[in-house]
Amino acid sequence: MRVAVLLEDRCQSKRCNIECIDFCPVVRAGTDCIEMGDAGKPLIYEDLCIGCGICVNKCPFDALRIEGLPDELTERLVHQYGMNSFRLYGLPMPQEGKVIGILGSNGIGKTTSLSILSGSLVPNLGKYESKGKKEDVIDFFRGTGLHDYFELVYSGKLSVAAKPQYVDSIPNAFNGTVRELLGRVDEKGAIGDMAAELGIVNTLERDIKHLSGGELQKVAVAATFLKDADVYLFDEPSSYLDVRERLKLAAMIRRESKGKRIIVVEHDLAIFDFISDNVYIYYGTYGAYGIVSNELGSRNAINSYLEGRIREDNIRFRDYALDFQKRQPERETSSVSILSFTQLRKRYQNFNLSVDAGEVRKGEVIGILGPNATGKTTFIKMLAGVERPEAGDITRTAQVSYKPQYISADTDITVEQLFSSQAGQRLNEQFYLAEVMEPMEMRHLMGRKLTDLSGGELQRTAISLCLMREADIYLIDEPSAYLDSAQRMNASRVIRRVMENSKKSAFVVEHDLYFTDLVSDRLMVFDGIPGVEGHGMSPMTMRDGMNTFLKSVGITFRRDGRTNRPRINKPDSKLDREQRSSNNYYYED
Repeated sequence: MRVAVLLEDRCQSKRCNIECIDFCPVVRAGTDCIEMGDAGKPLIYEDLCIGCGICVNKCPFDALRIEGLPDELTERLVHQYGMNSFRLYGLPMPQEGKVIGILGSNGIGKTTSLSILSGSLVPNLGKYESKGKKEDVIDFFRGTGLHDYFELVYSGKLSVAAKPQYVDSIPNAFNGTVRELLGRVDEKGAIGDMAAELGIVNTLERDIKHLSGGELQKVAVAATFLKDADVYLFDEPSSYLDVRERLKLAAMIRRESKGKRIIVVEHDLAIFDFISDNVYIYYGTYGAYGIVSNELGSRNAINSYLEGRIREDNIRFRDYALDFQKRQPERETSSVSILSFTQLRKRYQNFNLSVDAGEVRKGEVIGILGPNATGKTTFIKMLAGVERPEAGDITRTAQVSYKPQYISADTDITVEQLFSSQAGQRLNEQFYLAEVMEPMEMRHLMGRKLTDLSGGELQRTAISLCLMREADIYLIDEPSAYLDSAQRMNASRVIRRVMENSKKSAFVVEHDLYFTDLVSDRLMVFDGIPGVEGHGMSPMTMRDGMNTFLKSVGITFRRDGRTNRPRINKPDSKLDREQRSSNNYYYED
């Protein structure tokens, strides 16, 4: 079976010479395998395509995909958005009393699956010329658990509540206070209890438009759980939350799974492992197709995802493994200081911040860990010169490049125009093209408008732009938000390589411990009372930093025997107690 897909957001037929048609050997032989459609985009007739791939290689905007798939997948086609459009093969099965995890790259159907399972999208089973019919869906899944599931959902006997992926868009859809928003959806009469558990009691009377990303995420979770539903669907619930909040959310979801059916899409693998009972891996090609694996146990599924191979299905979906180091990495860094600061103090009306003295050396990356609202972003802004400390000095002769925590696409320009105005000649330098633009997959985004980018695409753009600017110090605030697990590891390695090879330095604020482990040479740990006072400690070794931070959070990590990935220990287990007593919270001796 041959699948031909046009990524319409990349196709710019008015800016090319229609190479896909001109170079197609079938067209040259006199058969219209590809022709221009009424919308000014090429149409590819899959039954005529010979799969040579010439059009894919010739397209200047990387907008075409020609894939050969097993014929038996035809019977698993659940939804297709149109001719030469994305198609989804298979669905996960919600199960009562269990948390089912969905693991996979961006752009291969995870959110589409949640829309189908929620009932908001009726799948067309590949018949894209017309809307899907509920009776056809029920019949399609006859003999499986999904048959009963869709019968109950479509008849209204099974209610579904879904948390959206992009919480940043909530202020655009609702005006008013948090209490007013929650009051609209509360079916349990439990706003007070839910707010207390999620730590948003002091947020209830605030306007939605003035909330931070973490606060919006907790409001979205509260709104979902306040609905008296039978099925709960969570799309990336940990974005913008700190480690404590993520663990609290995970425990909350596990508790609520009793007697309910819960499905979670999550990219923080430590939390995903902690929260999931069973897992479905999604694999395929971005924007072209997604295939849903058979159900796997959580540990086996995550290991298979990291290895890029599902042994049970004899499927390899990535030609490289995502590796973890078992012991603390030892990296050589320069002794030359590029930025230093004395003890810093900053006071606001309701918040006080103090940061101990420290420095960053050439070629070094300092990771920053700590709870939300304890001053990490304020510290970064002081280093960037956006904020000024009231006490203390920052000594730097170096130029700074800053990626903020929250990224907005409020200007109607293309990515290429943005990079041309800020990156300058680096767009022509082979090192930055090879070490930043290519691994961050930026080439096909260059002709797109910022306002048309997804959250993950916008994040990749912001990280890449920050690294492409001419600077000596790079300040990067929460780079993993909306990136999938593989993209997170890739971004951490890109940052790491740029600093090592160019002898530049970076501060990286992050809540994903895997990301922090991969990117950092040393750590700064922040603590305090969120929203009241914060304290930043001087940079310390990775081992001391992880021990200090995880001791404050109250968790330890063990290493998986198959992949060396860190896994959260069950609190007060034998291994947890042993590691606490030996002061090995993360790295092994």
